Amino acid sequence: MFTPYDSEEWPARSLLGVLSPPARRELLGLGVETRFEPGEVLLTEGAHDRHVLLLLSGFAKVTATVENGETSLLAVRVGGDSIGEMAAMDGAPRSATVTACGPMTARVLQPGVLHGLLMRRPEVSMALAGIVADRLRWANRRRLDFRGYPAKVRLARLLVELATSYGRPTDGGVVVGCRLTQPEMAALTGAAETTIHKGLRELREGGLLETGYRSTVVRDLPRLRQLANLAPEGREGHEGHEPQGS
Repeated sequence: MFTPYDSEEWPARSLLGVLSPPARRELLGLGVETRFEPGEVLLTEGAHDRHVLLLLSGFAKVTATVENGETSLLAVRVGGDSIGEMAAMDGAPRSATVTACGPMTARVLQPGVLHGLLMRRPEVSMALAGIVADRLRWANRRRLDFRGYPAKVRLARLLVELATSYGRPTDGGVVVGCRLTQPEMAALTGAAETTIHKGLRELREGGLLETGYRSTVVRDLPRLRQLANLAPEGREGHEGHEPQGS
């Protein structure tokens, strides 16, 4: 299993990926390391506990219950990410459930430990605030995407997000760091599963994507960004156009 304490391979947009080596080492020295089995619940929606989890390996899915009682997939989190920081900061009940999607390890930090670190290390405080802001922007983009873009474009935008946030370069493309099923992609894009199946097939036939057992490789990220109506990489500050019909 990948043990990342001295690694530079954290996803660039994760908490561990943005911190300086000294701050990262201090954070990794806090709390208690815990292992989670596939399907095990890490955090429960509505619970009043306040600890924070720093994911070290594996990936998890974030879900919440909507008004009709159905469960909606909100996001994925991978090694390098933190989860549970909102409850630790404001004391409110958990807003979502987080479930392991395979063997995982994480460090469990009690809220007092986290607060002490944020006081000692303003860098960590700023990084955490930036990540929370990024997640809010991503949620807002999803709402706009549902209204303004057809399903194939929404799928392309999701794949670009996964590749740029959680991918790692490989010969001839970018390996997406978390494997989502077609129903899960449908939930994240607000599309029918049959539409996602068709969209993935068209992306494969067009040479943009390669899928296999437990792996997804984006073969042509620039063209996928173009299909997703996103600006070329390096121009994220001007990313995308206004959704049509918004």
